Parts: sequence; C-alpha cells; structure tokens
Amino acid sequence: MNTKSTFCGSNDHRLNRRGFLGLSAAAGVSAFADMTGLDALSNSALAGELKKDQKRVIMLWLAGGSSQLETFDPKPGAPTGGPFRSIQTAVPGVHISELMPKLAARMQHTCIIRSLNTKNGDHGGAAKLMMRGRRDEAVVKYPDLGAVMAKEMGRADSKVPDYVTFYTQTEGRMAGDSGFLGSRYAPMELTTNNQPPDIRKLDGISELDHVQRADLRELMSKQFSQGRPNKVLGSHNEAYQRVRGLMASEKLFDVSQESAKTRDLYGRSQFGEQALIARRLAEAGVPFIRVARAWWDSHGQNFETHQEMVPELDHVMAALIDDLKDRGLLENTMIVTLAEFGRTPGINSSLGRDHFASAWSCSITGGGIKGGVAYGKTDANGNKVVEGEADAAKLYATIYSALGINPHKNYYLGSRPVPLVEPGTEAIKELVA
Repeated sequence: MNTKSTFCGSNDHRLNRRGFLGLSAAAGVSAFADMTGLDALSNSALAGELKKDQKRVIMLWLAGGSSQLETFDPKPGAPTGGPFRSIQTAVPGVHISELMPKLAARMQHTCIIRSLNTKNGDHGGAAKLMMRGRRDEAVVKYPDLGAVMAKEMGRADSKVPDYVTFYTQTEGRMAGDSGFLGSRYAPMELTTNNQPPDIRKLDGISELDHVQRADLRELMSKQFSQGRPNKVLGSHNEAYQRVRGLMASEKLFDVSQESAKTRDLYGRSQFGEQALIARRLAEAGVPFIRVARAWWDSHGQNFETHQEMVPELDHVMAALIDDLKDRGLLENTMIVTLAEFGRTPGINSSLGRDHFASAWSCSITGGGIKGGVAYGKTDANGNKVVEGEADAAKLYATIYSALGINPHKNYYLGSRPVPLVEPGTEAIKELVA
C-alpha cells in the first residue's frame, strides 16, 4: 500500500481518504483497537472524507415477492388492478399506489424501474439471480452484490464489517454469498436479533489474555500457512484479523444510542429498527447492508397483506431518504428496494397474486442514480413489458455504473477472466446521474 502523505499543509485537508488509509495500514490493528465506527465519525475531517468518497448500498429486500401493482406500477380501473387507487407523486406524470404517500412526496429522489423481465419465478433461484445479477455456472459461483461492494468499496484494514445482512424472520431466508471472492468478503449474518452474536469478550478473560490468544492464533496460522499457498486459507486469515475491530463495533448495532425522535422517525417495528441500524452502519463506512422484510408471498389475501405491509415499507423508505439527506449521505448512499420477483396481474380464487417475473418493478434512490424517473412501461393490465425491458444483468450494470464501478471489469479465477456482469450488457444510461 502507498503510505506517502498527500497532506498539503492546509488544516482543511489535514486528513484525506488516501492519507487515512495509508495511516491505518501503517498503524495496524492498534489504530482501530477501540474504534466503534461512530467514534471515528466524531472526527469531522474523517466524517467529511467518508461522506465524499465512499459509496454504500442499503438494500431493502422484500422477501417472497411484493406486488408491483400495489406499489410502483398501479393499474387502477383495470380488471387486474385491485382495489387501491394511484396517486400523483412529487414528479409530474408519475403515479404510484395510494399505499405509499410518503414516498410519493419524495419521488424526486427515487427512480422506479417498471420493466423488469427476469424470467425466473422460483423463490430460491430467483432470489439468487436478483442478489447476484446473474446465474451461477457449473464451475463458477458468483458473488452477490454485497460481496462485490465489500471488495470494491471496503476500506483497507477497516475494522467495521464490510457486509451486513439482517434476516430475522423464518420464511424464505436466503443467506448472503461471497462466491469465488472468498470468505474475506462474506457477510455478517444476523438471523436471531439485531446484535451480532458472540461479539463481546467473555468477562472471565482479561484484555491481556484476549490479546495474547489472538497473537497465538496468528502465530500458529502463519506457521501452518508456510509452504501452503492457498487463496482460501489466506481469505480465512484476513477475515479472522478483523475480529478485534468487529468486537469494537458493537455500539453500531444498538438503536438505544439514538434519540427517541430518530427512533420514532423509523418506527419501533423490527423492520424500522433494522433500517435505522443500516443507516448507522452506512454512516460508519460499511459498504453494504441488506435488510430483509418478510413475507410478501401473497398467494391468498394479497390486498390485506399489502394493505398491512406497504405502508410500513413506505414509512421506512421515507425515513431513510430524509435521514440520509439530512446527514449529507444520500448522494453517496444508494437505497435499492428489490425482491426476487413480482406478483401476477391475474387475481386467483383466493384473492391472491402468484409469482410473476415477466413484468415487475423495483426502485433505486440516491447513490448516483437519477431521481424523479419512472423508467419502462407495462401494458394496460400489467401482463407484459412494452417499453424499456430490463433483465437482472441490465439492472446490475446500472447499479454498478451509478456507484462508479465499471460493470465491464473482470475478476479472475486463476488466469480466467470473469466479467462482473453478463458480457454484452449495458447500463440504462438514462438512470445514471
């Protein structure tokens, strides 16, 4: 790593990002021994550099498949439309479901894509596709968006996690996956509560014992590694070296650190509190956080399900937009609201909507995306895409481009180049700011 100082002598530039990374690498573990992330942000220079330079993504994962007709692409009056009206948003000519009035008032920050055709209506396969942007090959297991963000946007020697995922419901749980990038970029999975398990040092172990045990593990690991060049082993050791810093990040996951006003802004529901933690993590420099809300699989009573769940989604999205904007983070923090697929325009005998991957919607806010846009179009009943069709690869090429990541870059498996997105895929240029 280049540790040459770029300090020009001005107090305004006393700590720039490159200089910070160089210093952190030189200082090693001790530089972050007591870092909680939020403490680091109390340094105004560092906070400014993180806000200016580092992109992050907060993904709101609507597990089970939400209905585009009750959210982003309503069809009032159509036989397939259902009982809810559409409402005018802050952007002239753009309408969304009446169940989302708060997002409607903030539509200038948000892009809706109404023309997804991803061709996979199976929960497991579709979830993998939409988390990765492409299908695995027989001999290649691709990383998901979180792992790519961890690799591309993670700070060198950072002791806050690079990739955190919340899925604390029981239905349809889909683990994050770093694929061929290895365990260094695997997620911290929170599946039982909002606090990482086993993150605290045991009371019966002194600080000295804790440090010496870590030193012993590192010594034994280095001895074992000698003469055994292995990428998997190296990745495992890199992940282990981050443990001490992760232990110091405990407060990031504690919403009681926030004011009652802020907690009320997000809501006291599990989804709201996890979204608030996601903001705290993003502010501390975590590149990717996924918050899953289950269970949207409304084969029966679709309208009752969405009447309950969509207003909560609307509230949480509005809170994130407002909070990130107020903190100067929205420009560099992307909110992706996505599911594995949408719901059928046809209404079944149980007054439900079934799996539908041929013409559905998602939304993207901030982080280099152009707001105030409704891209693509479905027909009058929502049965097919008639304008601007986009598959998973095109969606991901657009996300990467907006974040400043070249979607055509190659990773390598040995000497084999592996493109980040499907070859020949282009971003939707109209959506990149």
